[in-house]
This record gives sequence, structure tokens and C-alpha cells, in this order.
Amino acid sequence: MQLCDILAAQDADLAIVIETYGYPPIWSRPNTFESLVHIVLEQQVSLASALAALNKLKEKIGLVIPEHFLELSDLELRECYFSRQKISYVRGIAAAIQSSALQLETLALQSNDEIRKTLGSLKGIGNWTIDIYLMFILNRTDIFPLGDLAAVNALRRIKHIDKDISRGALSSFTAPWQPYRTIATMILWHYYLSIRKKQQ
Repeated sequence: MQLCDILAAQDADLAIVIETYGYPPIWSRPNTFESLVHIVLEQQVSLASALAALNKLKEKIGLVIPEHFLELSDLELRECYFSRQKISYVRGIAAAIQSSALQLETLALQSNDEIRKTLGSLKGIGNWTIDIYLMFILNRTDIFPLGDLAAVNALRRIKHIDKDISRGALSSFTAPWQPYRTIATMILWHYYLSIRKKQQ
């Protein structure tokens, strides 16, 4: 929580979020194929829907490892709530790991730019997926995911930013949070989820 306090001391808006809603969870996941699958499942759907699909997959194959995943047919994966596109994406990741073209242990030792190049070469993995991988799995502390609607909407709200400002221009608002933009993002997510919970 020390990093949250450092950010709060620098930014009054983040301080208000922490004072109102408490410290955020520091989300983290192991560096595994299962975690990558989870992130792909979270693309453009609710967190609850993604988790339901992951749990259904676990029910079917037990350990979520490339070998088990690649044994499943399209029909079996659709029964696990995988879309046609996500079947293709995850099969590509599984095949890359199985062939050692993608080595997660090695990836963890690379720079952010090297990781973006490696993961970005795989079908279905774009900037948002890579950002979440860097933040949740490799615990890189200075990422702000401009493609994440929840983080962007929370940023706009606490900073009273005009909706017409482009996502790219939002970077200027996150720059003062360096080198802890990941932690700031988690505060924003905590704010977003807390507001949604109050509205339910």
C-alpha cells in the first residue's frame, strides 16, 4: 500500500478515491497458459462472463495446459462459451507454447517492448491483452492500458476530462503517475468497480 500512498500524496484525486473506497486490490496472476487464456477470454466481455468460460473449461479438462486444450473440438470449446475467434486465438497460443515458439519463463525476463513484439505477433493478442499481461502476470509497475474502457472512464470521471478528448491525449493525464501507472490504474479500477457496486 506504500505505492498507493506515494501516488495519493502526489495526486489529490487519487487520494480522494482511496479515502472514500479504501486501498485497491493489487490484482496478480501466475505466469501460466491458464492466465493467458483468462486474459483472452476477458477481451470485450464482462469479467463474470470470462470467468464463467474459464471455469467451464476447467470442469472439462482439469489442468488448463496447452496439451489438454488442443485435444478439444470446436463443439466442446463452444460448450465452454468460447467464441469462434477466441477458439482460434487460444489454439494459436497453445500451439506456440507447445512448440516452444513462446516460452513464458523467458518472456518474463524480457523488456516491455520485447514482450509487446513477441506477444503481438500472435493472432488475437493486441495492446490491451499485452498491457493486462504485463500488469497482472509480470507485475510491471508502469503501465496504463489506454484500451481499457473501465480505466479510461474512471480517469475521465475523476479528472473531469471532456469526453471529446482522444484516448491518446489521455496519456498526458497519466504521465505524472510514472513510474507507478499500474498502481494508479488499479486505484481507478477499484473506483470504477466501487461506483458500479453502489449503483446496483
